[in-house]
Amino acid sequence: MAFINQLHQQLGLMSWPLIICSIITLAIWLERGLTLLWISLRGEQEKRRLRSRGNTYPGKDEKAPASVMLQGCRLLIQHQECSKAIREDLAAVWLQQQRRRLHAGLRVLTLVGVISPLLGLLGTVLGLIEMFRSIGESGGPVTPALLADGLGLAMSTTAAGLLIALPAIAGAQLFGLWADRLLDRLTHELNRCNLHLEGLGLGGRS
Repeated sequence: MAFINQLHQQLGLMSWPLIICSIITLAIWLERGLTLLWISLRGEQEKRRLRSRGNTYPGKDEKAPASVMLQGCRLLIQHQECSKAIREDLAAVWLQQQRRRLHAGLRVLTLVGVISPLLGLLGTVLGLIEMFRSIGESGGPVTPALLADGLGLAMSTTAAGLLIALPAIAGAQLFGLWADRLLDRLTHELNRCNLHLEGLGLGGRS
């Protein structure tokens, strides 16, 4: 609680909006990082297992927990009686759902990255307005120490806004690239599974 009070003294009226933005940024960083890491590791593990078994995909009645990659393959296997074109459309719809899942929260992270500097700038302007109002009401001489204290308090909000915006925007871009890379791998594996259902085997460890 003492830390919150200290932040409120340093940041003024914009302390709570900036604190909320920082909490949102940290929460999305942790959630997206752990989620994408887990999906990536499970996918690579399942891919190595498939290659070691000679690209033998699980049966449609198999109930064991599966990675996201095998979930997509099972979806195609469950509809193997359908034509290849229908399975491709089914895979496209499934991949679109996974795209929304993998990119969840990134728009919020981008929005925080845009809003945080503006909140900091607003805090700076409000701080300067308050400083000049206090100077006008004092009626005494304006000392450099008085100006330094007021300007330091006002500029702290801008610095805080930028410190929140940088990881927010960087996280949105990095997690977006990571999610797109995972989607490319999922698309590649679904294509291999579709060809496997057509009786066309692919060798190699791609």
